[in-house]
Amino acid sequence: MVVFGSLISLSGLAVLLFRTADIGGLSPALVGWVMIALGLVSVGVGVLRNRRKRALKGPGPVGNPIQRAKALPRLWKAWRGGRYPDLPKSQVLLWAVSLVYLVSPIDVLPEFLPVIGVTDDAGVLVWLLSSLSIASGSYLRWEKDHRDPSRGIEAP
Repeated sequence: MVVFGSLISLSGLAVLLFRTADIGGLSPALVGWVMIALGLVSVGVGVLRNRRKRALKGPGPVGNPIQRAKALPRLWKAWRGGRYPDLPKSQVLLWAVSLVYLVSPIDVLPEFLPVIGVTDDAGVLVWLLSSLSIASGSYLRWEKDHRDPSRGIEAP
């Protein structure tokens, strides 16, 4: 959320600095300032969420991005086989919906709107990648806790 908010704020700044024509009938200054404000709110919410997660001090995901990417097929197989119950069906459904949204020509914000048109796709993509990363890191933690070193991460 912090990264997405930063991207929105930077996009708003770019609109303020480089855009002179109206955007969907709105002045570029208004669009830029609204994007900056929304981005800053998103960054603030993301920081608060990160602090709350650290305060709970539960076991977090493990593995670097390469290990997590390699764990995704194993996660999928274990979930489909019923061996990994920690992944809810609703999460898998949200992943499927986000993939369909990304490849679909129908958008909430059409692409012909400069800068703003790609932010919805960027947001969905950032959420999808971070969600997959967290889920695969949690799966690696689950593998480690179940002492299965043949699956890619060594148990202590």
